[in-house]
Order: sequence, then C-alpha cells, then structure tokens
Amino acid sequence: MAFIQEFPLSVIEKLGYYVYLLIDPENDQVFYIGKGVGNRIFAHISAAIANEAPSDKLAKIRNILSKGLEVTHIVHRHGLTEREAFEVEAALIDFIGLSGLTNEISGCDSDDRGQMRVSEVIAKYQAPVAEIIEPVILITVNRWYRRGISPERLYEITRGKWVIGIRRNRAKYAFAVYKGVIREVYEIERWTPAPIEDYEVSRPWIPENSTEAKIKVKERWQFEGKVGEDLLKCYVGQSTENYQVVGAQNPIRYVNC
Repeated sequence: MAFIQEFPLSVIEKLGYYVYLLIDPENDQVFYIGKGVGNRIFAHISAAIANEAPSDKLAKIRNILSKGLEVTHIVHRHGLTEREAFEVEAALIDFIGLSGLTNEISGCDSDDRGQMRVSEVIAKYQAPVAEIIEPVILITVNRWYRRGISPERLYEITRGKWVIGIRRNRAKYAFAVYKGVIREVYEIERWTPAPIEDYEVSRPWIPENSTEAKIKVKERWQFEGKVGEDLLKCYVGQSTENYQVVGAQNPIRYVNC
C-alpha cells in the first residue's frame, strides 16, 4: 500500500486550519501534536527522510519508517480559524503532557490559561496580597518558568546571573516570582560573581585578533542558598502586586533592603 504523502487540492481548500496527531502504528501512541494548513501534516515525514537533524520527533519517525511501517496521521479537528487551532493544539498537549510527546514546547498560552490544579487557578486569580516584612529581593522569572518545573530548575533560574548592585547584600531572602505570584522562597547564603564567560560579548566590528575584540558588560552575580524555612512558606502563592512598579522592566525588586 502506497503511503499518502499529500492532500488533493480539493481537500486542502476545504480543510482550513487543522490540528493533527502523529501516531506510532506499533502501539497506537500519539507522539506528536501539531497544527497547520495545506500539507503541513506530512512535512515531518519529508524532513525525517531529507535530513538527519537531531530531533526526538524525527528520530521517532525514522525508526518507524526503518521497520517498513507508516506513521499514522490523524486530523483531530479541521475547519478551524488559526486561533482555534492554537487553542485545540495547546489543550491536547496539556492533556497528554510533554513527557509523553516529542513536542519540544507547550502550546500557545499554556502557561497562562493551560491545564492547572485547582489551587493554581485560585492562586492566579485570587492570590492574597503579600505583606513582606523581611529584607527580600523579588526576582521575576517569567521568561524561564514553566508549570511543572522541577525544584532544581526553579532554583537555578532564580539564583541566576543578574546585573545587581551592592544593595543585594542587605537582602536575606530571594523570592521567585512568576506572573506576579511568589512560587518559592530562598534563604541567601552568599553572592558570587558569575563566570566571566557568561557576561563577555563580542563586538563584530572589531577584528577577532584585536585585544579589543571582547568587552565585559556589567558584572553579573548569582546567589547561593537554600529553600526558605517553613515560616517563610506562607509567602508561596501570594501576590506581589503591591510591589510592582508600572512600566518597570528590571526583573529585580528590593523590599525592605
């Protein structure tokens, strides 16, 4: 039986945006969820055949093809607008979970409106406002935080490599803040300079062999510490809205220090 490699044009004209599943025929397990128009659903097979780029998805497809089998293609929903396709795709990825898929990232707006525990929904929309009395640095980690993040990863992105002044030494604690809600508290033991290679940048207009080829940007620091004691856990899940500065871009905010 010949593998289907594309839709007839008459079908494409009626499909609109759609959400599709790629399934392993040996165990009927979904291994990839995507969205698109036209022949997007078949593009992964072509990519797996045409190159050897390192990718869990492409490796999975190559393994299936090497056995003389065909990836099962399922159109889950069609006739959608682009926005609807984003929503359906995100919901399916949330339901199955990235750990069971070869997708590299969650769907659109998953961090804001995706699958949550009831406690997370309440924290998002009715988080009590924090009244912080300790000397604290609030560190916004919006860029790197993901739901289900491991404690080790959350610590790493919070301790960071920050451009931060000497005022840091007055703070006893660091709070990881995502979307205005405190996610974890850390007791700061000490600050250390970040490795120099992490804050060197190249200036492309200067010859590479020049002694001026690299310059140091502002020195960056990272803290070493541990998860805060039980008495500080009361802050987790509380809102920092009363400490926000309208229009501020700096991820660092000082409280009581």
